[in-house]
Amino acid sequence: MSAGASGEAGAAMNAAVLELEAADEDAMVACGARLAAAARPSLVIFLDGELGMGKTTLSRGFIRALGHAGAVKSPTYTLVEPYQLGAQPLYHFDLYRLGDPGELEFMGIRDYFGDGAICLVEWPQRGEGALPRADISIKIEREGCGRRLLLRADTDLGKAVLAQMQAE
Repeated sequence: MSAGASGEAGAAMNAAVLELEAADEDAMVACGARLAAAARPSLVIFLDGELGMGKTTLSRGFIRALGHAGAVKSPTYTLVEPYQLGAQPLYHFDLYRLGDPGELEFMGIRDYFGDGAICLVEWPQRGEGALPRADISIKIEREGCGRRLLLRADTDLGKAVLAQMQAE
């Protein structure tokens, strides 16, 4: 795929790193769908980027590609939005308003990262120390009028997902 006026996502590849470009919102949704197509149970994805970079838009593409037909909203005030996608549990976290990582312990954070659940975590740095290690960390940055996404695999599971994405 190539970035451009069509809004498709472009890609540059490397072993444990994958770089994608999203020219617009539709392309960001497509990036999320592409990642979802390679996703596996127990996958933990950290989404990092400034406000307005498209973390929730990417999450929406990911969650919808796994079969959710309803709205996908940012759980900014609730911290977590659960989805049951067939037999696959998925949790979408937005830790932007988290005051202290210790608050995650009180909400039973460890329970969300078990039983094969896929977890998308926006603003993971705010939960540092209370979150498990990410399988894939995604850094989203402005690139002209679009976005550049740098996906880095931090575990064997993450490497397998990126390898599958690169093969497609």
